[in-house]
Amino acid sequence: MRLLYIVPKIKNAGGVARVLAIKANCFVEHFGYEVHILSQNEDKEIPFYDFDSEVVFHNMILKGNVFKFFNSFQKEINQKISEIKPDVILVADNGLKAFVFPFIAKTKTPIVFECHGSKFIEEEFQKTNFISKSIQKAKYQFKDFGARKFTKIVALSEGNLKEWNVANGVVIPNPSWIKTKKYADLKQKKVIAIARNSYEKGLDRLLLIWKEIGEKYPDWTLDIYTDDVDALEQDAIKLEIESGINYLHFVKNIQKKYLKASICVMTSRTEGFPMVLLEAMASGLPCISYDCPTGPLAIITNAENGFLIPDNNIEMFVEKLSFLIENEEVRAKFGLDAKETSKEYSVKKIMEQWREFLESL
Repeated sequence: MRLLYIVPKIKNAGGVARVLAIKANCFVEHFGYEVHILSQNEDKEIPFYDFDSEVVFHNMILKGNVFKFFNSFQKEINQKISEIKPDVILVADNGLKAFVFPFIAKTKTPIVFECHGSKFIEEEFQKTNFISKSIQKAKYQFKDFGARKFTKIVALSEGNLKEWNVANGVVIPNPSWIKTKKYADLKQKKVIAIARNSYEKGLDRLLLIWKEIGEKYPDWTLDIYTDDVDALEQDAIKLEIESGINYLHFVKNIQKKYLKASICVMTSRTEGFPMVLLEAMASGLPCISYDCPTGPLAIITNAENGFLIPDNNIEMFVEKLSFLIENEEVRAKFGLDAKETSKEYSVKKIMEQWREFLESL
């Protein structure tokens, strides 16, 4: 089987790139599939994550105003489809242009929308005036219309699928890639967070939480692994947070970093099916996350393997994080349950679902 993935970027350190690396490698190494990945305006030569040498990368350069951009997009897409002749096309792009794809692709090949985020991922602030609300409503209506034109939609959780309200949807969660016999001992006075420094990922909300936690527990530290370290540190300075946080760049060996922590936190405004939570749980870490749309709810069972906090309830987040900091026995119990949770998302189990799905199209 020959697969063609359409993605915005594939060579960065993001969660989607991580997931596609895991899946593409499995498709090639275990299923014997041929995998092509077409990205847009890629500015890196070498992928951050490791891909099998058999995976073929393509890059299309899209420039100009919106009309030139979409004209180039249509031309490049159809040229690559003609060259590659895929058996299945998978669109892993949460942007508005993804929903144009079923209308511009000149092919009878099955086209799958692989949803890696909330339908409302483009919300960067609360719309208040009539014009902005109308534009946003039109975007969602177009997304709904476009979504129904795909052969299938693959969502990461039942909650994610419900956002779309489509008849052509299935649920296949992300796999947990970490295989280890070592687990965090949960004795280190360290909290860990891994996220891009973007509005969607909500690190600004984490800083507000840590401003209170750092004052209560000065012997604890927060390690934040992110892309824009300097900007995040400046945000912390503005909040007069002068110590207790280590601002670190993304690393490939993130598994080793989980093992040195005792709690994992997530303060995203939207999520699909967050790999960070799966990775942390596979390492035996209890997790605390806002109950944002839509991913954390599918992974965290409240008060069993972590805590789910009502979205944007800073006071409760601080309360529950304080509780875990003060209670090592509870951390240990949650950590054991977290390890069991991660087993439900083994690569073998999830990829068998993918093979069955793809070969049914």
